[in-house]
Amino acid sequence: MNIHGSIALVTGASSGIGEATASRLAQAGYKVYGTSRRGSQLGQSSFEMLSLDVTSEESVDAAVNELIRREGRIDLLVNNAGFGVAPAAAEESSLDQARAIFDTNFFGITRMTRAVVPHMRQQRSGRIINIGSVLGFLPMPYMALYSATKHAVAGYSEALDHELRTLGIRVSLVEPAYINTPFDANLMKPDAPLDVYRKICAGVERRVKEVLVGADGPDVVAEMVLKAATDERPKLRYAPGLARRLSGLRRFAPASVLDSAVRKDLRLPA
Repeated sequence: MNIHGSIALVTGASSGIGEATASRLAQAGYKVYGTSRRGSQLGQSSFEMLSLDVTSEESVDAAVNELIRREGRIDLLVNNAGFGVAPAAAEESSLDQARAIFDTNFFGITRMTRAVVPHMRQQRSGRIINIGSVLGFLPMPYMALYSATKHAVAGYSEALDHELRTLGIRVSLVEPAYINTPFDANLMKPDAPLDVYRKICAGVERRVKEVLVGADGPDVVAEMVLKAATDERPKLRYAPGLARRLSGLRRFAPASVLDSAVRKDLRLPA
């Protein structure tokens, strides 16, 4: 894919993986537009910010239409916007919370895709990169809702790539493991907490925080997004850093071994 002169749109670009990705793409030669609910930010220099709320179809359409008005095309869409849930048992979150996380993490991607694909079809070219997670192929206990959204993103992305590749459009997943970003400072707390899970969830949360201290920063994901965007023969899945090893374990390790490893790592009783 020719980078120079190409137009990239990155959702959730105000911080963390989205900001690092938008900056890296701009450095590589893309003309980048980032998005956030707040829109333009002071101090942003390598890319411009647009106001966009992925949970609103009207907001999505308005932002995409504005970008098309300015540039006439979109060559790369990076669907990064999303949020997580603090470690909690599945039954501790209401259906309203389940709907909220799906509305952003999954339906936000479908809204963006539906808004952008018609323009890519007209161009007969384009790349869509969805930021997934290792939890999209290796579910984590006490993260059931987040894991479910990332499984949905993985299935959607794989099917979408089959549908669009004959039209000159390719879809890829970038599935990182633990990444040390501000994303983890604003996790949704369960709205129906139960005392029976309090101690074990606190232990899982402590373990996650321990791992995050030594985890890769968002730049490793940004580099993988750039690779996925520019590969002559793009793959469906890209796994940066630790995620590559976990992907291998998921594919080749016996189920019993993997099950034990997950519980041991999170310090859960056997």
